[in-house]
Amino acid sequence: MVSVCILIVEGNPHLRSLLGWHLQQVGYGVYQSADIRHAREIFYNRHPTLVILDSELPDGDGVEFCRWLHQQQESIVLMLSARNTEADIVQGLKAGADDYLTKPFGMQEFLARVEAMVRRYRKMTPPANLDYGDLQIDLVQRRVCYKNESIDLTPQEFSLLYVLAQAEGLPMTRQELLRRAWPDAIDNPRTIDTHVLSLRKKIETDPRQPSLIQTVRNVGYRLNIEILDGHSSTPPAPAAKKRTPMRELSQVAAGNGHPH
Repeated sequence: MVSVCILIVEGNPHLRSLLGWHLQQVGYGVYQSADIRHAREIFYNRHPTLVILDSELPDGDGVEFCRWLHQQQESIVLMLSARNTEADIVQGLKAGADDYLTKPFGMQEFLARVEAMVRRYRKMTPPANLDYGDLQIDLVQRRVCYKNESIDLTPQEFSLLYVLAQAEGLPMTRQELLRRAWPDAIDNPRTIDTHVLSLRKKIETDPRQPSLIQTVRNVGYRLNIEILDGHSSTPPAPAAKKRTPMRELSQVAAGNGHPH
């Protein structure tokens, strides 16, 4: 069960500690946060399998944060809330929560819901590695190997490359890359250019004439999957080689944070 990492985002310190203690007693790796800012940092660094999220937090709306989590397509979400009307529950579920538990609740029910959500997660058996021919991305150790050589990447460079790989060769805008690969909201798209340049220096044969991480004019960047597979650089047709769905790949990474 240690492979399952759970992030608790709860403003009440007593409830947060109580939930964390009970989850640790049954074997889960647990991280705790009192606010959204810190929760984003943990999410980015640890990629939790499950996020237990209070709907009302001191620095923002938990429902809005739930929407953000849902967009990342990495973690399942159990929302906790004192709001117990049907409209509140529907709002939480539509925001992306996979389950909704109203306060107050019993600890046995809470643990049972967590167990059921983790059980559904475990039924998915995606690979622990992405293999694109010359490029292998190890989602467990967060390591990259290119042309049989290990590439030393920073955590941010790894996240950027991983998000590009998830796109399956499709171009991604700078704003999309900022949203999916960065832990905090950043408004400067040139941040992407800086990190792409750094990645190219480490992974391209000739960074001045990149062939792996391609610039798409007026759009952003794409990972040249075709060159990795030994094919032409023509973008793949819709019926191209089938790969594991993005949601499943994300959930591999989500379960691989090593709890302290």
